[in-house]
Order: sequence, then C-alpha cells, then structure tokens
Amino acid sequence: MPNKTIGILYGEQKELGREEKIFVRLAKRKKIDLVLINTSKETDDKKIEDKIKKCDIVYNNIGEGAGIEIAKTVEALGKTIIEPPETYYFIEDKWMFFLKCKENGVPTPETILLSDNIILAKSELKKFKRWPVILKRIHGTWGEFVEKANNLEEAEKIIKKFWKKSLERHPIIAQEFIRSPSYRITVIDNKIVQTAIKENIGWKATGLHKGKFKRFKKFEVNSKLERIIKKVVKFSGIGICGIDLLKKGDSWFVLEINAAPGFDFFLNERKKLLECVLDYLIKYKN
Repeated sequence: MPNKTIGILYGEQKELGREEKIFVRLAKRKKIDLVLINTSKETDDKKIEDKIKKCDIVYNNIGEGAGIEIAKTVEALGKTIIEPPETYYFIEDKWMFFLKCKENGVPTPETILLSDNIILAKSELKKFKRWPVILKRIHGTWGEFVEKANNLEEAEKIIKKFWKKSLERHPIIAQEFIRSPSYRITVIDNKIVQTAIKENIGWKATGLHKGKFKRFKKFEVNSKLERIIKKVVKFSGIGICGIDLLKKGDSWFVLEINAAPGFDFFLNERKKLLECVLDYLIKYKN
C-alpha cells in the first residue's frame, strides 16, 4: 500500500519554520510523503496547484485570511482540506458563533448585534445595560478590532473608529465583559490534548502571545467543562482547534474557537501535539 501524501499549508518568511521542521522529522519517521506549501514564499499559482494535486489530504496551518482562500482552492481541485472552508463560518463570524452556542446550550457571554446606524446602535447599548462592554467587529483576528467601552460616549467613539478603518461598515457586536484570564483548550480528533491559562496583563483575554500574557500554566478539565467542549467541537465540525473560555466563579463561558491553533504555549509539548495532528491526518477519512 503506497504511503499517504500529506500537504501542509503554512506561511513563513523563512523556508521552514519550527513547526515545519518538526513535521519533516515526524513524517520521515512515520514514512509519510510530506508536501510543504509555503504560501508566503510561493507566488506562482500553478506551482501551488501542482503541489496540492500530489496530496491525498492537506492541513491548513495558516488559518484565517489567505488560508481560507487557499482552502477553497484545495477543495476546488478535489482534495480533502483540514479544515474545510465552511468551518470558518463559525470562526470568522463572531455573531454566528454566539448564535450557534446559544442554539446548542453552550454558555457564552451575552452578546447583541449592533445596528450600522449610530443612533440605533446607541439605543441598543442603552437597552443592553452592561457596562463596561466589549465591542468587536464580527471579523477580526489576534485581538484586532476589539475594544472595551466604559460608557456610551466611549462606545460611540470606538464604533466610529472601527467604521473609519474600512470602506464599508462591518457589523459590530457588543459583548458582556467578564474579567477573567483566557483559558485555552486544544482539541485534536475529539480529544483534549492540552490546556493553558493565558494570564493576560491587560483586560484583553485573546490575541497574539508576545508581550500580552505574563505566563502560561495548565488547568484541570472537569466533566462539566468536558461536556461543553464536546458540544462546541460537534456543532463546529472542527477536528483540530483551540477553544478559548472565560471563567466567572465556577461558571465557564465559551468565547471563541480557532482552527489552525497555536501549538507553542508549552514548547516541550509542541512535538507531541504536531504528532497528534499527523496521526489525525493519516487516519482521516471523508
């Protein structure tokens, strides 16, 4: 039986990043044919397509943005992509993720979708009556377009600032503020493989790691939290993900889900997690 050929989509200014080097070593040991596709270096669409055509399955380690468009290309070429473009429906759109959580009985911070009319938006915030409030554009990554407003005057300034940053008025949600560290749970193939508490320096609970969090440490997952995680994984359909949660007292609140999660919270565990990724891709069947 021929080896399974696995493609890895990644974006690095260098030829190989740390994770790609680990993938290469693991693939050699497991006798997997590995095709590395660096979208930051490779600009020839034909060459990218030729590489994709060699693969049985492709892992998108880029995530949102350009990664979604390449994922669509992989599907258009008749190849399996992890994660499929439709899963980003829940990741990119923060309002849709909130609605799916509510639909499936998953606790999440109370959230409203604001009007694109500033007068109506201010009226909606008055009715929401949750100060301070977190304002988020429904699309945004790494903590971008996320700010806290302590009152209506601050909220109006933030909304207008968000609108000025683009040619169109992207929808904005207002979300209940829960003062909490960010609790990350990494799931691969329906199994919780890592936990990490991100003890943030400021009020933001998500975003890029560098300079934003004091340190990382692990936490225990009880049966109640495990049931919540299983619900999120099931309705999202994402096999390799990072789920961010907040905690108030003994209650858990799901904040967001991320495909192509970071594996660098604990560097001594990165190889183990990447091996789990490869094992999942090896056995994956449509």
